[in-house]
Amino acid sequence: MTELNSKEPTKLSEAELQDLVASTDSGARDPQGAQRMLLLAAALFWSLFQLWIASPLPFYDWPLIGSFGVFNDTEARSIHLAFAVFLSFMAYPALGGSPRERVPLPDMVMAIAGAFCAGYLFIFYVQISDRPGLPTTLDIVVAIAGVILLLEATRRALGPPLVVVASLFLFYTFAGPYMPEIIAHKGASLKEVVNHQWITTEGVFGIALGVSTSFVFLFVLFGALLDKAGAGNYFIKVAFSLLGHLRGGPAKAAVVASGMTGLISGSSIANVVTTGTFTIPMMRRVGFSAEKAGAVEVASSVNGQIMPPVMGAAAFLMVEYVGISYVEVIKHAFLPALISYIALVYIVHLEALKQNMYGLPRRSAAKPWMARLMGLLIGFFATAAVSLAVYYGIGWIKPLFGQYASLVIGVLLLIVYVLLVRFSAGYPDLELDDPNSDVVELPEVGPTVKSGLHFILPVIVLVWCLMVERLSPGLSAFWATMLMVFILLTQKSLFAYFRNEGGLGRQFRKGFNQLIDGLIVGARNMIGIGIATATAGIIVGVVSQTGVGSVLADLVEVLSMGNLLLMLVLTAVLSLILGMGLPTTANYIVVSSLLAPVIVTLGQESGLIVPLIAVHLFVFYFGIMADVTPPVGLASFAAAAVSGGDPIRTGFVAFFYSLRTAILPFLFIFNTDLLLIDVSWWQGIIVFVVSTAAILLFTAATQGHFLVRNRLYETALLILIAFSLFRPGFWMDMVAPPFKTVAASELMGNSLDLPDGAELRLHLIGEDAVGNPRDFVALFELADGADTQERMVNAGLELADLDGKVVVDMVGFGSHAEKAGLMFDQQIGQVEVPQGQPPKELMFIPALLLLIPIVLFQRRRRRFDDAQPVPANT
Repeated sequence: MTELNSKEPTKLSEAELQDLVASTDSGARDPQGAQRMLLLAAALFWSLFQLWIASPLPFYDWPLIGSFGVFNDTEARSIHLAFAVFLSFMAYPALGGSPRERVPLPDMVMAIAGAFCAGYLFIFYVQISDRPGLPTTLDIVVAIAGVILLLEATRRALGPPLVVVASLFLFYTFAGPYMPEIIAHKGASLKEVVNHQWITTEGVFGIALGVSTSFVFLFVLFGALLDKAGAGNYFIKVAFSLLGHLRGGPAKAAVVASGMTGLISGSSIANVVTTGTFTIPMMRRVGFSAEKAGAVEVASSVNGQIMPPVMGAAAFLMVEYVGISYVEVIKHAFLPALISYIALVYIVHLEALKQNMYGLPRRSAAKPWMARLMGLLIGFFATAAVSLAVYYGIGWIKPLFGQYASLVIGVLLLIVYVLLVRFSAGYPDLELDDPNSDVVELPEVGPTVKSGLHFILPVIVLVWCLMVERLSPGLSAFWATMLMVFILLTQKSLFAYFRNEGGLGRQFRKGFNQLIDGLIVGARNMIGIGIATATAGIIVGVVSQTGVGSVLADLVEVLSMGNLLLMLVLTAVLSLILGMGLPTTANYIVVSSLLAPVIVTLGQESGLIVPLIAVHLFVFYFGIMADVTPPVGLASFAAAAVSGGDPIRTGFVAFFYSLRTAILPFLFIFNTDLLLIDVSWWQGIIVFVVSTAAILLFTAATQGHFLVRNRLYETALLILIAFSLFRPGFWMDMVAPPFKTVAASELMGNSLDLPDGAELRLHLIGEDAVGNPRDFVALFELADGADTQERMVNAGLELADLDGKVVVDMVGFGSHAEKAGLMFDQQIGQVEVPQGQPPKELMFIPALLLLIPIVLFQRRRRRFDDAQPVPANT
């Protein structure tokens, strides 16, 4: 492997780049002969198994045999992990010097033994179910061997850090009585640990592995098949045709292309290498340095994991951990991801302005701007008309055809696919230009876009199933994947038929081979995720078995001194540190399991009600940022391997470019409007416009360039304006507080004039689950009623006066009061009652007025700079 950190870095060859991706994603070993067939067959059968359990087929009442092949969640997780462990020992060498062209006998033995231990719950499911909590000697032996082999598989696939963290947690489980008092616990016996971690679904086979089994695999497989079909090349070419002519165009195209290929690859490293081998040389061609070109690719590729509708594996875990649908996760994550990408395009634009860069030449003269605008409007309205026709057309088909509606829709989808292929066949296949050649011209927009329209169809099906039909993520991915299977089998034959090229059978075989390759690649790309979720389950199991979460809450509260902002900074730092060694998914599981409840609790005690989804997205963002952050930042090393730049400098520039992503989580914790929580459509549009302006101003400040190079005070003012646009409520609360404080005793009478549905902030004094004193704030919504007392009773809350103290006397089951966290015998210290407040959006006015002089001063300086004579070349 070429040394990445030498004084004169060199580019890696294509083979070395693919080896870099393989060593981190799919395993660097490529055995020959029978071992190769075994490895590929195992990967193929894993993909087929996942498609089978995701489909409705096992539940059909088949003639003569009835339903068969039905697996419950535990059995499916067991088989899923068995495949992952087996393939990890087969595909990943034990050490750097281990053979790659064959699988040594010890690795074969460990692969078989690991698969047996992981599949133990499936093989002996009935016997284990008959003796819950009573593990036998065989259970204990298998569990111990299974944990050891799982940790070794983790070391091979993901490196030592996750192994070290999981081992420390396991050690803590046994050594609890000997720990310092602040983190001590009663400890657990070997039998208890074995039962908890391996025999039940509290540890290794817990929620994380369940999400990997049910959701993540199919999305990874969908991306692999989409890539095999040629969609990756299509997305790159479309992005370059649309944006390559602009200032710094190749870099802008790289941002868009990486965002689109995020649909294909959940791996930031694979994304960097896939798109970077083309985009990085093109960026260098128009003037970007090796480090800046690599940094743009890193920042855009890493952000691909936060862009809906297909996000990283951690997004699917949120569905289980937060208890909301995937559609809700997409809704909350969409706006921050979108404005983050817009800001990255703006960063590229500012870099181009600083260095007076230009874009690449088009093959034909550009159309007048009015013609381009009309074309854009026609395309928009045509898309809207087609969308409405599809939406209402399917709504009409369902009641008309009843149980045959799915068949009719499938036939219509087939017709649309064939028509799109026939349309696309009229244009030549896309071939990537050599980015290192002397002359590179941009492809024409029209032919490029039209040559692969059928690639968009499976993405539309995926989004439709998720957003409109509201199917589960697993079933949505299944139908989209099945369409991709059909496309791979037929597209080459259809293109050959419509182009009158002949050889339909040969083209079908090519498509079939591509399908098999895609199924194998999808499974191999899942090895690391499957292993990571299982090993992270050990950590989650320790947290639930030892109660270390509540201990850590006290420790973190002490370190943060009860300050929520400092708590968030500590969480971000912890995520970055863990992310240096853990994959994004494992990092998210560990940090969210340990700190998400702590942040919510600390927010309540600070008087801020933080939605759980906001906290989980906070952890998710900083887990992804770890792929950028030096000194480890694997994506930065991959980009430097392509560009020939210095990996550390590339990492620092990429981190600097990613500041806009790092600031967003802090903002949406304190302003949940950014997550579109409880906002209407019109409010959402306003939030999008304002937050986009804010992120662009923040980007201009951090890049030191707005219209011209910023002066120090201008940078400070731009940050202030951006903050005011992001959080107008911060200033409005100072001008006109939204609540007034009254004594708790006023709740006992009817002196408060409150409307129905008013939301009170109750300062409660009580105890936590283990009896420790706890003060916190609860939001309590009054129900309808004639007076305050009746409204509280109707909301499930009754109070009592106990020696001058107002205490909770009764909480109705399932009532507003119970949902707010109120419990019997809690004391109400004081009450904050809502009062009239002007719209917080009024704070936009002084913020924008402050922007006017900055714009005027910078425009004057720009005119002066333009008027200066250019010095002659000497």
